[in-house]
Amino acid sequence: MEHIHDSDGSSCSSHQNPKGTAKWAASLENLLEDPEGVKRFREFLKKEFSEENVLFWLACEDFKKMQDKKQMQEKAKEIYMTFLSSKASSQVNVEGQSRLNEKILEEPHPLMFQKLQDQIFNLMKYDSYSRFLKSDLFLKHKRTEEEGEESPDAQTAAKRASRIYNT
Repeated sequence: MEHIHDSDGSSCSSHQNPKGTAKWAASLENLLEDPEGVKRFREFLKKEFSEENVLFWLACEDFKKMQDKKQMQEKAKEIYMTFLSSKASSQVNVEGQSRLNEKILEEPHPLMFQKLQDQIFNLMKYDSYSRFLKSDLFLKHKRTEEEGEESPDAQTAAKRASRIYNT
């Protein structure tokens, strides 16, 4: 990896792709691509009693990657029962969930939850995500990160951690 030298002579490779909180603050997409970001966002949503939104979004992402029809049926049913049914334990608040009847679960296709997933994404983006960026949880993490960047040891620890996540 090529290191860029800042004016003060310390090498810094984070110019093109910001790390951690800077990346999370750039967009909700970035936040959701980062396992650590997802973890922090979930902690925040738990406090707001809306963790089901991000869990639903993540479940839909997993669902879209599935190839096997049997697995898709099971996952579709699980998503429906967990998040969409009127008896769901972690019901998400989306329009049109009533139109997603159980018949569609028999013939699942990768994008069957896409509209609902988009609704939830927008809900998070314009609602909880902006509050997350102002929350103590986020700001504390950001401070810790900034303090950590001053010590070279923290950098290597962060690199080690990122290797662990990228397995």
